[in-house]
Amino acid sequence: MKRILSTLFVAFAVFAASAARVDTVTVATGNLSTAMTVLVVVPDDVQSDRRLPVAYVLHGYAGNQNDWLSHQPRIKDMADRYGMIIVNPDGRDSWYMDSFENPGIQMESFFINDLIPFIDKNYPTIPEPSKRAVTGLSMGGHGALYLAFRHPDVFGNAGSMSGGVDIRPFPGNWNLNNALGTMETHPERWEAAAVVNLVKNIRPGQVNIYFDCGVDDFFAGVNDNLHRVLLEAGIPHDYVSRPGAHTWEYWNNSILHYLLFFSEAFNR
Repeated sequence: MKRILSTLFVAFAVFAASAARVDTVTVATGNLSTAMTVLVVVPDDVQSDRRLPVAYVLHGYAGNQNDWLSHQPRIKDMADRYGMIIVNPDGRDSWYMDSFENPGIQMESFFINDLIPFIDKNYPTIPEPSKRAVTGLSMGGHGALYLAFRHPDVFGNAGSMSGGVDIRPFPGNWNLNNALGTMETHPERWEAAAVVNLVKNIRPGQVNIYFDCGVDDFFAGVNDNLHRVLLEAGIPHDYVSRPGAHTWEYWNNSILHYLLFFSEAFNR
């Protein structure tokens, strides 16, 4: 096992809209070519004797760790309201997978071996799958379900907003070849990376699942298909198909539903 080298640099900012604080932390790792910058939203009323659940919220392709708070600052209010820590990492266009083509982008390994242990060490978390959630938009929606379905012992709650839950219909797009190689050369890698093919990894009720997609989104078809596959496998889940496209207007509304969904799951 690789030795985890983690360092913490914290910057505090004052936001008039919310009392929650936002820490900017740097996590050193051997799984990425450079250290990872992460934003951590911490509720204002956190106390030394109170431990909190955690939601990891992932951005989409061409984004970074600042995207969510820049577009939806109400996330800070939600952290306070629901009493949860919210973590926004930098996905680096990795699709949140370990790259076959680039040894400096082992993002899945970073999440499981570096980031989650770092957060659990440096923040008052409840380090249990039932108190840990992951969700994201687009590339981040793929990443959230990919990580949860491959590691149900880590994430007990998972979601996806407009997620690329089956990448096979989109060969050559969004730097996927940089992670997997071409579909023609390595079809087995593409098959293994498709979230829809990972449903077999989980048992009914093992992961609390919620995902949604706009009817005008180019990922609508693959999300409808994931819903069918989960039904056929007898995996309980919530799926919402509603008006909307692949836009921040859609996701800014969606994330509020996800944080409520996770909060209710954390409190059960």
